[in-house]
Amino acid sequence: MAKVPFTLGDVGHFGLAVRDPKESAKWFERALGLKKEFEFGSGVAIGNNNVTIALFKGKPSPETIDHMSFHLPNMATLRKALDHLKTVGADLEDPGDEIGPEGPGSPHMALWFHDLDGYRWELSVQNAKK
Repeated sequence: MAKVPFTLGDVGHFGLAVRDPKESAKWFERALGLKKEFEFGSGVAIGNNNVTIALFKGKPSPETIDHMSFHLPNMATLRKALDHLKTVGADLEDPGDEIGPEGPGSPHMALWFHDLDGYRWELSVQNAKK
């Protein structure tokens, strides 16, 4: 196997096709605290210091990406995130038991939800205890 002469850095940005970029940008601002960075021809870029998401007008295709995950620092923050997502009416998975292991036997705790276009998002704490 050939040695790759570089190492990937932080996520610069990724693009998502959404029905209405401006409405989606407002949702991400309310739900995840991302801020509008700039507008471009067919969309809006939103983000924070860790990631930028380019929301462009198109046909949403949530089935092409199983989910996207962001790490939170601790369980207290994950619980605050859950409470906040409930107040903004996010489409949470597993109502009543929203926080759980990422998978059977996983030491990582997480919650999952969907945005306006059906994309699935995860917030997780690595090596956490419920």
